[in-house]
Amino acid sequence: MSAPTLRAPELLLPAGSLAKMRAAYDFGADAVYAGQPRYSLRARKNEFRLEQIAQGIEEAHARDKKFFVTSNLIAHNDKVRTYLRDIQPVVELRPDALIMADAGLIMQVLDHMERGLFPKVPIHLSVQANTTNWAAVKFWQKVGVERIILSRELSLDEVEAIRNECPDMEIEVFVHGALCIAYSGRCLLSGYFNRRDPNQGTCTNACRWEYSTQGAREDSPSGEAIPVGKLDADFNFAEAQSEAESTFSTCGGGQRHPAADQVYFLEEKARPGELMPIMEDEHGTYILNSKDLRAVEHVERLARIGVDSLKIEGRTKSLYYVARTAQVYRRAIDDAVAGRPFNPELLLELEGLANRGYTSGLLERRPAQDYQNYINGSSELHRSHFVGEVTAVRDDGWAQVQVKNRFAVGDRIELVHPQGNQIFELQAMQNLEGEPIAVAPGDPFCVWLPLGPSAAGGLLARLL
Repeated sequence: MSAPTLRAPELLLPAGSLAKMRAAYDFGADAVYAGQPRYSLRARKNEFRLEQIAQGIEEAHARDKKFFVTSNLIAHNDKVRTYLRDIQPVVELRPDALIMADAGLIMQVLDHMERGLFPKVPIHLSVQANTTNWAAVKFWQKVGVERIILSRELSLDEVEAIRNECPDMEIEVFVHGALCIAYSGRCLLSGYFNRRDPNQGTCTNACRWEYSTQGAREDSPSGEAIPVGKLDADFNFAEAQSEAESTFSTCGGGQRHPAADQVYFLEEKARPGELMPIMEDEHGTYILNSKDLRAVEHVERLARIGVDSLKIEGRTKSLYYVARTAQVYRRAIDDAVAGRPFNPELLLELEGLANRGYTSGLLERRPAQDYQNYINGSSELHRSHFVGEVTAVRDDGWAQVQVKNRFAVGDRIELVHPQGNQIFELQAMQNLEGEPIAVAPGDPFCVWLPLGPSAAGGLLARLL
């Protein structure tokens, strides 16, 4: 008897702009999600106003694709007051779903749909609702929610258990992108430092900032902690990792590290003299800086579990990020459905994106320090650098390229294209006047390159 056919999960990509939406579709996405500006967690960098949402929905449906609108903030009273007024024109555009998190807002929207005041649109429960068990899934299903975006804090086994307990409910899982240091979206650091609340869409990513660590001693009369100076920066990370593996357990049962009862101070780089006491064993600089999620190697398992949608984070990321992740995860899904083994080259291709190091997060049980990047809070390039976007192609095969970052004749370039990628050494380049040049200095420069007639819609990356 042949094995049952594996159903392909939906591939869901972020759309921070119409251009990124189109790239997501071109490179393999089945659906995109875009934020309603005042009511999503990407309120600051968001091209989508009502006009762009309408255009996005129209273009998506013309391509037989889906377009979801994210409206997932945790509302305070002032936004509850205005929400129904502001969401009504969005609902009337008939997006394929609203992604929501706030129970009160969900109740109001579903009530309006039931009473015929709004057209009926599916509600997907945002990851911000932190759904971690099958009983919560059943609750939301009873309320009228049609899909649950499961919490990032679940293991593969837990996802499978939820699927088994809730076989008739759509479930969605994040497979790539930035991770929060707290339960998804529940961090308070940004609000504390900048009065920009992550739950209101204005997170400043304070968990990525640089912190130095200072030792402390307890003042005998008062019991307060007194700073005694910065810790030795020459720290042996390999030794710390070995020690952590032998003395810590993230799930309990391990012995307590002797340094766990000591007091330390954190000092953020841009706030010298503002010392914050902490009570934990700290062995690095970016102690709150999670590595980025990458679960491409688990796509086959997630498809076999029966997950309905695989989601990629990154509405503020670049066009290149959207195209590359869509392409890689599309290939992973297609390989899984076809029964082909996992292609490790996909891991290498994702190294072409700026990242903070990769982890599979809590999908797998790993030592605690594996989740954290202790060295650097910013994303780093490891394999390639996005350098240009093809905007036009002449009949002679020369392509006009909008330069994004510096590159030069002689560089090894990868043409990232929906029809397949090519790597070549750049032999020639012209400015817009047709004159030979050797270097494209960066944005907003435009150049002509001999890429061939099929290069339209492609992106260029310089291999490092």
